[in-house]
Amino acid sequence: MYDILIVGGGPAGLTAAIYAARAGKTVAVLERETPGGQIVSAPLVENYPGILSISGAELAQKMTEQAKSLGAELLSAEATGLSKTQNGFLVSCADGALEARTVVLATGASHRKLGLSQEDALTGCGISYCAVCDGAFYDGADVAVVGGGDTALQDALFLANTCRSVTLIHRRDAFRASAQLVRRAQAQENIRILRSCTVQKLLLSDDSLQGAELFNGKTGETERIYVEGLFIAVGQTPQSAPFEDAVATENGYYLAGEDTKTSLPGIFAAGDGRKKQVRQLTTAVSDGAAAALAACRWLDARQSISG
Repeated sequence: MYDILIVGGGPAGLTAAIYAARAGKTVAVLERETPGGQIVSAPLVENYPGILSISGAELAQKMTEQAKSLGAELLSAEATGLSKTQNGFLVSCADGALEARTVVLATGASHRKLGLSQEDALTGCGISYCAVCDGAFYDGADVAVVGGGDTALQDALFLANTCRSVTLIHRRDAFRASAQLVRRAQAQENIRILRSCTVQKLLLSDDSLQGAELFNGKTGETERIYVEGLFIAVGQTPQSAPFEDAVATENGYYLAGEDTKTSLPGIFAAGDGRKKQVRQLTTAVSDGAAAALAACRWLDARQSISG
């Protein structure tokens, strides 16, 4: 039985592991994919205090190595549920179960899809949700990016470095992205920006993406663009479903305040899966530290009572 089991190996979960391990607790991090979470796909991180510029993948690697060096275990498995036991909690996994005295839920969020026919089938064959992961496959090609937030603009700028052209498609007139990113995209010669447009159909050729049919909500007109790659960056969906029967959520986000306490004593929530106003790398690591320290205090208090 672990003292603290952390579900999710993104910045929040890894930070929680670092703090908990340094406090002398036995710690395990449960991650179903590559440790690091969404930050892995960020081409550059330039808003983390003390580090002028670093790739998201490198930062994630450093966080992972630090947690492991302090004694935290990293386990590759997918959590499927959570239940209370006499001595703590049981986290069910696809291939078994793990016991812990307390649990930190740092499950984050997943990429939101457009919901188009053939979208899943074309993933990896023209459709991507990670420009950094897959951009190299489209060197010199024509590609498109869907979205209007920081991630979409960053993806477009990143792809513009190696792709022949990038079409940025946004369903509204105004972008949610920072003004600086919008200015940079507008100034980039090989980025074409289409506003008030949505993708209504994917165009196929021999089981690969050939392009997309767009609908302009202002003019009512349709337009076809021919691209080899379509990068979708339209937001995220919180990954709380396995735990919604155990702790309170709202629209999929854990109901936990800045103290990270959920509705179930002994269970804490950290990172982008927690209901809050700001979701940034710095707020994720802040949550991770707060959740780990709260879990340590909870464990110490119970030990004092039982002792």
